[in-house]
Amino acid sequence: MRFENQNAIVTGAGRGIGHAIAVRLASEGARVACVSRSEENAKRTADELNKARADSAKHYAVDVADHAAVQKAGAQILNDFTKIDILVNNAGVTRDGLAMRMSIEDWDTVINTNLRGAFNFTQAILRAMIKQRSGRIINITSVIGLIGNAGQTNYAASKAGLIGFTNRSRASWPVATSRSTRSRPDSSPPT
Repeated sequence: MRFENQNAIVTGAGRGIGHAIAVRLASEGARVACVSRSEENAKRTADELNKARADSAKHYAVDVADHAAVQKAGAQILNDFTKIDILVNNAGVTRDGLAMRMSIEDWDTVINTNLRGAFNFTQAILRAMIKQRSGRIINITSVIGLIGNAGQTNYAASKAGLIGFTNRSRASWPVATSRSTRSRPDSSPPT
């Protein structure tokens, strides 16, 4: 199994792309920390993984936009798993609308979840990865961050920021310690 004896964190694991990533990592042998804003969604995903393979997942309910909560959850995950080999920053939301009508709350929700959330979890886990001299950080971005989309200025800004964060982080961290990658699932051809 490709990820046997490896531990992964997947944010936004409660549904959608994050759920699929958590399932795939677990099916390939990884133990997975399933993170979702919703306790119910995080637990449902972890239970599904544990049913397929005993002790392959734990669940954590945390809002990735809340820096203090993420630092606390990150410390708990590191305590529970001892080390983290893979961090998948997948959590994301949309609040579509024309910029001239968009509320500041909708702007902030998208930026804080999609961009700040990735920063928060990266900051919570990166020091441990550097100390263990290994680790992968995968930030789920979008082609919308490159080309934009009508009614999605907040989403486009958050994903463009995440692309920049990923590129700069990859260049800043010692090559031997961790790798940062971006993935754009919406630009992949169907299989």
